[in-house]
Amino acid sequence: MAEPLTTLPEWKELETHYKEAAEWHMRDMFIDDPGRFGKFCVSLKGQDGEILLDYSKNIVSEKTMKLLFKLARARGVEQMRDRMFSGDKINITEDRAVLHIALRNHSNRPITVDGADVMPEVNRVLAQMRKFTESVRSGQWKGYSGETITDVVNIGIGGSDLGPYMVTEALKPYSKGGPRVHYVSNVDGTHLAKTVEGLKPQRTLFVVASKTFTTLETLTNANSAKKWLLDLAKEETAVAKHFVALSTNEAKVTEFGIDKANMFAFWDWVGGRYSLWSAIGLSIAVNIGMDNFEQLLAGAHFVVSGCAL
Repeated sequence: MAEPLTTLPEWKELETHYKEAAEWHMRDMFIDDPGRFGKFCVSLKGQDGEILLDYSKNIVSEKTMKLLFKLARARGVEQMRDRMFSGDKINITEDRAVLHIALRNHSNRPITVDGADVMPEVNRVLAQMRKFTESVRSGQWKGYSGETITDVVNIGIGGSDLGPYMVTEALKPYSKGGPRVHYVSNVDGTHLAKTVEGLKPQRTLFVVASKTFTTLETLTNANSAKKWLLDLAKEETAVAKHFVALSTNEAKVTEFGIDKANMFAFWDWVGGRYSLWSAIGLSIAVNIGMDNFEQLLAGAHFVVSGCAL
């Protein structure tokens, strides 16, 4: 096991420097160094434009940056980054790879886990998401009564809620033509009740996000939503028209009443906090369209590729 970070000499050096910097003021730093902006920014240029990462307004100096990189190198951050990109199992607590970068691998270069390229499966799920998304947005997908979908409710918790919720809010200007999207995460029944208040069951689609399809909070809300639908629809067959699953547990998904064709997979190497790039982002894709969702993936790939060079 690695020694605690705070015992490293590189940490001690940075700690001393931090105390020296306690009296620094941003205005003075720009006055003393008119070229400061040029020293503390990174420009990433791609075929669609440029992204400027400006960190000149942080209380840092050239010495600060050198010490930060020195600490990172002492801890092997660069080697761990390279191992992550190679598909090594760097999640030591669960013995798993950490490959959110594969989900947005716009270059489509092979990325392997246990000797197998994961990209064919990633692309298969993206194609499945596109087919579903276009079906809902075009009105081809119909509810049990033959009506189109106007509202999508994502039921999840943690990474299956926070990331997609954040991006949906951030990209609202791109949602034209898509259904309204809502998020339910709190196991308190009030959250679901207030969310569906005013919605029509026959025009509402639920996305249940749970890898194992056993998450207590998520399944409690999913069953409440199912009851809300069936109180009107009466027939169990209606569930398949109004529920899809983001899961790998086919048995539990089909037992719930969801058609296995509408089960979207993701993998052990998708960490919760980074999962919005996977099928967990289905609610985002339905809201903004699959073309825009894939542009989101491409943008993330562009930034990560640029920073890794």
